Amino acid sequence: MPFRMLDYRVRVYRRFPEKQMRQVVIYLRKTASPLVNKDDFRLEKTYHEFEVIRLWEEPTERFMTVPGLLPFAALSQTKDPTMVLNEVAKAVEAITDQQLQRNIAAASAILAGIVLQKDVISRIFRSEIMRESVIYQEILQEGRDEGRVEGRVEGRVEATRKLALNLLQIGMDVEQIAQVTELSLEQVQALQKQMQES
Repeated sequence: MPFRMLDYRVRVYRRFPEKQMRQVVIYLRKTASPLVNKDDFRLEKTYHEFEVIRLWEEPTERFMTVPGLLPFAALSQTKDPTMVLNEVAKAVEAITDQQLQRNIAAASAILAGIVLQKDVISRIFRSEIMRESVIYQEILQEGRDEGRVEGRVEGRVEATRKLALNLLQIGMDVEQIAQVTELSLEQVQALQKQMQES
């Protein structure tokens, strides 16, 4: 991470030399890795510093007063993330802007998944408020898109398989079937064996 932070700073400086920049790395998940304590990069005479926030060391209260920080509260310094998430849910309920409420609820549930089980999160947050969130809808759409792609691929594979089986039934040569369907010779032979056994 330290080298990456130097790299980011140099890239920004190259494009916007007059801009000031405050760099902060936020670690979400508690870890024993010594890298999370590193807040500088040194190479010979090159030295670069940045800030590091380890959420598990930050007091929970810091996240409970600003709606935009609520999603991070369950990851803060607490022995009981479930209780904290319950407090977050109450704070989310108090948000009057419904779209903001939905988005904060969804973000809180997603980030709480780092430290809590899905069933605990589902008990705390109503699923209908989550479903209406822009964030949730975007994640859902990505899943649908991936599913469609996988479905198309599976559909093509199944169609190719059926074509190969039909060609085997009419007695076409195994090597020709492999060429026509673009299946490997081994795949066509496996289908032939499968057909003979049934």
